[in-house]
Amino acid sequence: RFSNEADDFWWWLMDSADSNAARLILTVMDDPGWKDDLPRLVTGHLARQQRGAWLTTTANLWGALALDKFSARFESVPVAGRTVAKLGAATSTLDWGKKPEGDRLMLAWPGLAASQGTLTVAQDGKGKPWLTVQSLAAVPLKAPLQAGYTLTRTVTAIEQKDKARYSRGDVLRVRLQIDAASDRNWVVVADPVPGGATLLGGGGGRDSALATQGEKREGNAWPAYEERSFEAYRAYYAYLPAGRHVLEYTVRLNNAGRFALPPSRVEAMYAPETFGEAPIATLEVAP
Repeated sequence: RFSNEADDFWWWLMDSADSNAARLILTVMDDPGWKDDLPRLVTGHLARQQRGAWLTTTANLWGALALDKFSARFESVPVAGRTVAKLGAATSTLDWGKKPEGDRLMLAWPGLAASQGTLTVAQDGKGKPWLTVQSLAAVPLKAPLQAGYTLTRTVTAIEQKDKARYSRGDVLRVRLQIDAASDRNWVVVADPVPGGATLLGGGGGRDSALATQGEKREGNAWPAYEERSFEAYRAYYAYLPAGRHVLEYTVRLNNAGRFALPPSRVEAMYAPETFGEAPIATLEVAP
């Protein structure tokens, strides 16, 4: 039984989506059709913990039973030896004696030949380590990407010297609309800013409380922490439920130039395959 977080939380029966997830793991443990999805179910179930535990005593009992059975079934033999990954002519090795907690192996993209594009991973030793494969490419984003999140970015001028262009000293209001397909713990929204720009609202020097008036927040979530750095605005949510959420921030342009910015991104921190990106057009700022 899975509908949404609110409808699955039967507190009067000490039942919740945490218990449902644990029971699902126990149910499909021996089903070959769920073999590929089972590790993700376990990872997602663990990500539902708050401060190292699930919400109810019942959920903690079901969770312990599910993880004990999963560990006995798939992790009974400790991993030892070496894991070797090969992609084309590149090779990377993980020594489990030196890194028992695991590590990340990075391999560069191979040439264009089809025979060079096959990734092979071999375990030389005991146990069967878990493997997550992710491909990264530094290419410009031409259109929005949705993989569990839809991110829409809108910019409005609050103070603008020349209505036909942006200039030094202009103040902009950035609106980020997030449409989440499911409930997630620990979600981060990162929106880059032009070099030298100042994110207002942090209380630092040359800040402006008047310029930040009118910033809107919509939805059923509130950031646990906001980071206003020199490179980006970031908002961290301890819990972001499904639905539409809106946040706004204010930025002052301090440097003239032509700024090519990376995409705006929202991501589930412990499930990076769940994300959304929105491209940002090149920003030109006049003196």
